Amino acid sequence: MKEEQTKKMQQWAKIIAKAWADEDFKAKLIVDPASVLRAEGVEVSEGMTLKVVENTEAITHLVLPVIPGGGKEEKLESRISGTSAILPTHNPAPPEDWPFDD
Repeated sequence: MKEEQTKKMQQWAKIIAKAWADEDFKAKLIVDPASVLRAEGVEVSEGMTLKVVENTEAITHLVLPVIPGGGKEEKLESRISGTSAILPTHNPAPPEDWPFDD
């Protein structure tokens, strides 16, 4: 499963880099993310609604994930104890040698 997650992260990193480099691509990604992601080789389930938002210098979007385990309190307690998240405070610039395939 780790290999699959790594592949998805690499796909998403390439899509982000392409959106940073190409305003038309970014506009299409924001308007119709499912079609753009499919065209980039990302599996998108039928019926899945996707929303792409862009952070700015003044706005950072935070996403609340689906509650694991159906929201059962005892399961949540065990999952969140000792867990922390590192949240970005700015929009990082891509490295100069960012690997990007057309």
